[in-house]
Amino acid sequence: MFRPTYPIRTARLTLRPVTLGDLDDVHAWQRRPDVVRWMLGAEPRTREQSRASVLAMAAEDALRAEGDCLTLAVATDAGVIGTVELVWRSRRDRTAEIGYVFHPDHGGRGLATEAVTALLALGFDEFGLHRVYGRCHAGNEASAGLMTRLGMRQEARHVRSYRFRGEWADQLVFAVLADEWRAATAGPGPLGPAPG
Repeated sequence: MFRPTYPIRTARLTLRPVTLGDLDDVHAWQRRPDVVRWMLGAEPRTREQSRASVLAMAAEDALRAEGDCLTLAVATDAGVIGTVELVWRSRRDRTAEIGYVFHPDHGGRGLATEAVTALLALGFDEFGLHRVYGRCHAGNEASAGLMTRLGMRQEARHVRSYRFRGEWADQLVFAVLADEWRAATAGPGPLGPAPG
């Protein structure tokens, strides 16, 4: 079992398990059409639907078995601004998938990059993953841009590979390997330490 030591702190953020006390913050973005636009099968949620979602996420505080999801609230002084998740896809191949959702009012300041960077560090440095991948709708430029900023390479474009809101859609797949991640975060740059 892998259960991180909480809370996880970055320069501007605190990552921790989701709690029922986060309901107002989570519902603030789950009710927005612009947030659920790219989510498969998702529609804006009522408060009760968000409550059920928060309760489900609150149980996702560790990776106990292949297929489990680790979901963490991303908190600032303004409250919970999003969630990040790591889904354990393969024990044998030491592979996981990342996911994330953020309130748009907190965009444009690098907070999503900071949060997912911390999640990737957990996966590679503490959980011992070999590969992490992420997927998004080909039209979701914000998500594709985030994965690119994280140093993930686009490995595939699956053309008309899944049904999305009644139509065939393309899906992009991005990935990064542990050694690539360590090389990118060791030196100066957006993911590594600042020079001198």
